[in-house]
Amino acid sequence: MQKSDELRTLDGHAQAALVASGELTERELLEAAIERVERYDRLVNSVVIRHYGPALAESAAGADGPPATGTGPLAGLPFLLKDLGPSLAGIEATAGSKFLAGFTPTADSELGLRFKAAGLRTFGKTSTAEFGVLPTTEPAHYGPTRNPWDLSRSSGGSSGGAAAAVAAGLVPVAHASDAGGSIRIPAGVCGVFGLKPTRARTPLGPAVGDLMNGMASEHVVTRSVRDSAAVLDAIAGPAAGDPYPAPPGPASYLAAAAADPARPLRIAFSTRPALGTLDPETVAAVRYTAELCAELGHHVVEAAPPVGFADLVDPFLDIWTAGVSSAVIASAGLLGRRPAPGEIEELTWHLYEQGQRLSAAQYLLSVGQLQRAARTLAAFQEDYDVLLTPTTAQVAPELGTFGTGTPEQQLRRAVEFVHETPLANLTGQPAMSVPLYWTDAGLPVGVHFTGRFGDEAGLLSLAGQLERAAPWAGRLPAL
Repeated sequence: MQKSDELRTLDGHAQAALVASGELTERELLEAAIERVERYDRLVNSVVIRHYGPALAESAAGADGPPATGTGPLAGLPFLLKDLGPSLAGIEATAGSKFLAGFTPTADSELGLRFKAAGLRTFGKTSTAEFGVLPTTEPAHYGPTRNPWDLSRSSGGSSGGAAAAVAAGLVPVAHASDAGGSIRIPAGVCGVFGLKPTRARTPLGPAVGDLMNGMASEHVVTRSVRDSAAVLDAIAGPAAGDPYPAPPGPASYLAAAAADPARPLRIAFSTRPALGTLDPETVAAVRYTAELCAELGHHVVEAAPPVGFADLVDPFLDIWTAGVSSAVIASAGLLGRRPAPGEIEELTWHLYEQGQRLSAAQYLLSVGQLQRAARTLAAFQEDYDVLLTPTTAQVAPELGTFGTGTPEQQLRRAVEFVHETPLANLTGQPAMSVPLYWTDAGLPVGVHFTGRFGDEAGLLSLAGQLERAAPWAGRLPAL
């Protein structure tokens, strides 16, 4: 068996190929992943729920050869599920909250079933900000998840546990979700690849049809572009009863990732500040990437959309607070009781109460304002295939940055940090954070690309080309 640390450097395709070829059994691959979690995660704190026994029992079916179930290029791969969103029967689901501690679903969600069908073997769950509220992963219930590149810094959020686990080499692929940047922000500060799909590309059922007026999407963070594409091939498409589908995709996202763009792209890049100032390192990352894209033959110009997130914070937060409030109320319904004092964090409780005060009329006025902005952005992107911006306003912040002061002050720091990632959520466009730049101090700085509605294939093709031109998968934090 290959040593666990040798596997740490491989992406999901390469690890699954070892199982398919018989060089490793599925159980050996899983045991190596568990060994890495037990050795390294005491430093990082990314995996907060262990599910080792059932996963090992499931993998025993493939102990003497290829996986017994699951198809596709990632079959047999150890996998981690974010502790927010899709469910698997028998695995605790807390949404990062003390309030839901001990709650265990009895059925698989549609997305959970699709992960299983792809042969991904869930052996644990990663930490999340409580109810996905903040762009950092420091829930009071589990404690902070640390950035593997600098343990004093945040791993981003709300999918910070997933991004930290992939960056640390615990697994090459981990589930993540995104309603305002929660895939792309942690991918950016942890130096991994994170794609937010087009609205409704991946299913959210059966519990809900859409979340936050369609702002939320489910996918993964990965070490390589091809892993992200392969998972999207496995999980994309509507489920029966979904309220609306995404536009049809290509025959294969994996094939799109393997091919350069069919023609030179028209790329607009912008370092326009949003609500706060931009760190010079994030500006440098965008300019480096713009130069790289130009060297690859793309047409790159400096241009910004006529509307930015700074113009839309109030209506965005109306949808956000309504979503958080409804999530707390739904959780209370699952448990059959209201939260007791101390079971919900201060900021979450603040948003929960705000959401209950929000009128139906104001909610719909905010939806309309965001929809009008989406049309403005779509018109801008008729002239450009891709928009390139910083993923976050700052490099990975120190732990504790978002947790002090009043709830209003915490929220203000959060919306300044996320820069313009929420724009792709309100428009439904696909967007990705690509790890192309590291500071002299060794911190990753993601760059953000937004594609046209329905065009994940175009983004994956560009990402694959960039990955081949400036590979990042060999970079690993020392730990």
